[in-house]
Amino acid sequence: MPRMRLPRLRPTTPDEQVTEPPWLVIGLGNPGPHYAATRHNIGVMAAERLVDSMSGRLTSHRRCHAEVYEGRLGPLGHGASRVVVARSRGFMNESGGPVACLRDFYRVPLDQIVVLHDELDLPLGGLRLKLGGGDNGHNGLRSLRRSLGTGDFLRVRMGIGRPPGRQDPADFVLRPFAGAERTEVDLLISEAVDAVEALVREGLPPAQNRFNR
Repeated sequence: MPRMRLPRLRPTTPDEQVTEPPWLVIGLGNPGPHYAATRHNIGVMAAERLVDSMSGRLTSHRRCHAEVYEGRLGPLGHGASRVVVARSRGFMNESGGPVACLRDFYRVPLDQIVVLHDELDLPLGGLRLKLGGGDNGHNGLRSLRRSLGTGDFLRVRMGIGRPPGRQDPADFVLRPFAGAERTEVDLLISEAVDAVEALVREGLPPAQNRFNR
């Protein structure tokens, strides 16, 4: 049975009050066209898909070394959640500084930070939602933990699988997806976008019940 899709994010209108702190949704990856289609950038791909679904565009933040788009999740009026979707303009191992800057600028509570990232320990197409955990050798998560002072943020773990044979994982994550994998990757990105919406609107346990499988 097809899963019911949630309402999409929409831009914030000038006459709306934006007094509540926003959710901060971060897509982890590396900058530039050389890295754009690599496995390590699937978190950024999902963040960009989220912005596309709002008919928006990431633009440079005036203070933090990041690109952002601000919108609201839900219907007009009360009950819609303010959301900032962002990606760092620096490299993966420097992600923490821009994220901490955005957290402070928008006054985001820790339990409203959602990080989209690649996960070697899940098969390609696998998706898991969780709160906290270690970095498991992931340089972006390690940088976030160091800059935020904790790893207790929400995570959307997007499976990219393990490298074949004895290939170095560091080389594997910086390679593009194979042509035969692109359909699965596209489905995974769409599901990650739906998972972010579920986290924001419903909370972690209901979202885990729906997406962790």
